[in-house]
Amino acid sequence: MEDNPIFPVGKLPQPVLNRLLARLPMDDPQVLVKPGIGMDCAVIKLGEICLVFKSDPITFTAEDIGWYLVQVNANDIATTGAIPRWLLITLLLPEDKTGEATLLAIADQVGAACRQIGIVVIGGHTEVTYGLERPILAGTLVGEVSRANLVTPAGAHPGDRILLTKSVPIEATSILARQFAPRLAGALTPAELEEAANYIRTPGISVLQDARLALGSGRVHAMHDPTEGGLAAALWELAAASQLRLVVNPDRVRVTSLSRKICAALEIDPLAAIASGALLLAVPAHDAENICSALSSAGISCEEIGWAEAGETEVRLAPEASQHAGEPLALPERDEIARLY
Repeated sequence: MEDNPIFPVGKLPQPVLNRLLARLPMDDPQVLVKPGIGMDCAVIKLGEICLVFKSDPITFTAEDIGWYLVQVNANDIATTGAIPRWLLITLLLPEDKTGEATLLAIADQVGAACRQIGIVVIGGHTEVTYGLERPILAGTLVGEVSRANLVTPAGAHPGDRILLTKSVPIEATSILARQFAPRLAGALTPAELEEAANYIRTPGISVLQDARLALGSGRVHAMHDPTEGGLAAALWELAAASQLRLVVNPDRVRVTSLSRKICAALEIDPLAAIASGALLLAVPAHDAENICSALSSAGISCEEIGWAEAGETEVRLAPEASQHAGEPLALPERDEIARLY
C-alpha cells in the first residue's frame, strides 16, 4: 500500500511542494518568474512592462479578514518593486451562519484597504458553501512594474547584507492576542492584550512603505515577506530562491517585549511564527547603511542581521551568535501558531 501521510495544518512541506509543482505545466517564454520555493509572486513580461501576480487566502482568523486580505497580498507584490493595481476575490461563506451584514462588513473592509493603497477590485466569486465554520477569503492581486525595476527573491548576491525591518512576529502577536486572550490573561494585563491585538495596525503588517523607502535609498537585490513559518522559514526560502548560503545572527533580530511575553506564555518560538509586517532585504554592502538610515528616519527600525555567501543552499547561525553558533538554523515544519489550532 502506498504511503500517504496526512499533512498537519499549515504550509506543505517543501519536498512535497516541489513534487506537486513538478506535475504542472510552466513553460512559457513570457513567464519571467515561475512557481518555486520562496517565489511568492509570478511575473509575466509584456514588453518593457511586467505584470506581477499573487494569490493568498486568509485562514488563521475571521476578524478583519477583508482588511487582512488586501495587506498580505499587497505585501508580496511590494517585494517585487511593483505597484499593486487590480484585485480578484473569492469569498466562501458558511451555511446557516451568514447574513447580509457579515457580507457587507467584509466588503467594507476590502474597500477601505483598497482605497488606501490605490487598488481596484475587478472581479471574483462569492458563495455560501457547506463544511465551513467561518468565512474563507482568498485574493489574487496583480501589480505592475517596469522590467528594469523588477526585484525577485532569486536576486540575492554573495556578499549582500541581510536586513530586517520592524520586528517579529508582528502578525502572530496580533492573532494570538485576539484568538487566545483567555490563555494569555494571566501573563498580560488587559492593556497589553489590547495593544498586542492592535499590532496588525501598529506597528502594522503592511510592508509597502518599507519596500518603497528601501528601493528609493539604494540598490536592493532581493526582498521577501516572512509569513507562515516566520522569519526562520523566510530565510530558508530566500536562500533556496537565490541558491546561496545565508548566515544570520538571531541576537540581532528585534522581538518586542510584548511579543516575547506572548510567545513565552504560549511556548512559541518567535522566529518561527507568522511574521507579516517585517521585510527581509538582501542589499549590497555599500548600500546597507543608507537603506537602514532612510528607514529609521521614517520611523521604521531596520537591522542588519546577517549576510549572503556562496555555498550550499542553507541558513546557518553566525559565529558570533550567542547560542548554537555555526549550526544550521532549524527550518520549521509548520508555523508555530498552527500547533495551537
